[in-house]
Amino acid sequence: MMNTAVLVSGGGTNLQALIDYEKAHKADGCPYTIKVVMSDHKDAYAVERAKNAGIPAEIVSPYAVMGADVAKAASREEKREAVSNAVLSLCNDYNIDAIVLAGWLTVNSGKLIKTFENRMINLHPALLPKFGGVGMWGHHVHEAVLAAHETESGCTVHLVDGGCDTGKILVQKKVPVLPDDTPETLYARIAPQEHIAIVEGTIMLSGLLGKNQ
Repeated sequence: MMNTAVLVSGGGTNLQALIDYEKAHKADGCPYTIKVVMSDHKDAYAVERAKNAGIPAEIVSPYAVMGADVAKAASREEKREAVSNAVLSLCNDYNIDAIVLAGWLTVNSGKLIKTFENRMINLHPALLPKFGGVGMWGHHVHEAVLAAHETESGCTVHLVDGGCDTGKILVQKKVPVLPDDTPETLYARIAPQEHIAIVEGTIMLSGLLGKNQ
């Protein structure tokens, strides 16, 4: 069984997919268990999803982990490092085997990436290696896909390394891009595939770590 931390920043629909799968398959061998949900935004609805499922939720925003005065004066890099260190500390507290980034907008840094090398996955809303990297998140990705006149898009689950959206690809799901698509309609087509991919990627990670029993 893979003790899992899920990191979120927003509404948490992909977190919900993981929660629902675990609940539906607990009796017949779901290989992961969500031990804690962490959010870098205190008002993220994903926090409510965790609480509704009886899962501990921890807020790891820069203000929460550094204090308001320090966070206001800190650089972006200092904030990232503080959040990453807080995540790592909580992972130790909850005896976490693996981390799933399910709509997590903070760029991880420091010891967190090294400690969880090959034990952390990320969901990206495009077909990597296209449309990845700094600034490529949410609607920005879908806008870029449409501007490039791509005929297909989708989502990717990949291992997290020291780069941005550069780790080994584990799962990809494709959807067509239609001539009259907007960023909103394209996302609506991709979202259900994200829910499938995040579960498949998490199960695949459990197998890679030998935690699928």
